Amino acid sequence: MKELLQNIFDTGLGFATLTKEKLEELQKELVEKGKMTREEGMNFVDGLRSKSEKAREQLDLWIARRVEEQVQKLNLAKKDDIDELQRKIDELHALINKDHQ
Repeated sequence: MKELLQNIFDTGLGFATLTKEKLEELQKELVEKGKMTREEGMNFVDGLRSKSEKAREQLDLWIARRVEEQVQKLNLAKKDDIDELQRKIDELHALINKDHQ
């Protein structure tokens, strides 16, 4: 049973969506059914929690990269680009006001 659950969680986004409560509920259920000792259950849940956190981090990174790729394809201005343009506009306004005084 433990190996089956491990294989299921290893195969996809299941890890990224696991919550602490779900993991503890799973551990409790496995211990109550006699499939694991309490210590085995705690070790199992700790391992899954660690893998879940890593999977979530990897998913976040993957999403950020995909979004960045799409933004680049759309050739959209970034905040830094807009800030630079605003700085140049402010400089031009200052020059114009200086020349008209």
